[in-house]
Amino acid sequence: MYSVLAKSSSSSRLSVVARSLASFSTTASSAHQQPTISRITVIGGGQMGSGIAQVAATNKHEVTLVDVSQAALDRGQGYMAASLKRVAKKKYATDEQAQAQFVDEIMSRVSLSTKPTDAVSRADLVIEAVVENLKVKQELFAQLSKAAPAMAILASNTSSLPIGKIAEHLDDASKRRFIGLHFFNPVPQMKLVEVVRTSEADEAVVESAVAFVKAIGKSPAVCKDTPGFIVNRLLLPYMMEAIRLLERDVASAQDIDTAMKLGAGYPMGPFELCDYVGLDTIKFVVDGWHASGEGLAGNPLFAPSKKLDELVKQGRLGVKTGKGFYDY
Repeated sequence: MYSVLAKSSSSSRLSVVARSLASFSTTASSAHQQPTISRITVIGGGQMGSGIAQVAATNKHEVTLVDVSQAALDRGQGYMAASLKRVAKKKYATDEQAQAQFVDEIMSRVSLSTKPTDAVSRADLVIEAVVENLKVKQELFAQLSKAAPAMAILASNTSSLPIGKIAEHLDDASKRRFIGLHFFNPVPQMKLVEVVRTSEADEAVVESAVAFVKAIGKSPAVCKDTPGFIVNRLLLPYMMEAIRLLERDVASAQDIDTAMKLGAGYPMGPFELCDYVGLDTIKFVVDGWHASGEGLAGNPLFAPSKKLDELVKQGRLGVKTGKGFYDY
């Protein structure tokens, strides 16, 4: 879905960086040099995971894509190939041989695996992009943190779960190298990556992650580990208030979308965006925040919506099911 550096004195920050670099066992001679990230393991071969793998491979990284079955990996590989072919057609419009070479070269940097612990054994960076389920993510990282090199950065692509909660059962060393890297869908097109730092993350880890995001052609935005991070914390109240306007019969969905596109300059109206994100996803996040979100529990901004509940119950989840607020 679409998702301040902690204040510290100069001396304490230098101390944190120095300790972190020592733990990475690098040969760096100063705290400003960061470990090089060249080998990436992406856990989850869905559209998000395959998109992350594609972008990393496009920018010369060695990538291992992991999923539970060969069939799932084949789908992920298919997503990447189709996306790269579209890029190649724009890049080499009249040269089919150059198009094929472009796709083949990038795909050659991506290997596939159904064994996550083996796949992370040489990784510099591990990015998890599996189902939005806290227990699943916790259990996965309990395995990955032990199998990955001590220097490897561990990152979750979650859009709604607290990064600190995902890492809460890991040892202290693993918590220091654990962050959020929240990519946006579709990954090849969307420029933003939210780099989410917990209170326990080493400064060097955050800086290394920021450098990686820039190296793959994305723009990082660093934030604290709070519900929704930056984008979703602002976006969800906007979408929910649009739904409440519709419930109160203030205007139609079409007119609300038109107003926000032409009056506020948004590329998509709130209902178009809801349908694109998925109404079940929105309901899942909003219900969770309203029930137990840190600092958000009981907040009327995230109160349940009858209209949203009805649409989800009817299976009208948006673009992915062909029907949501609109028919597709």
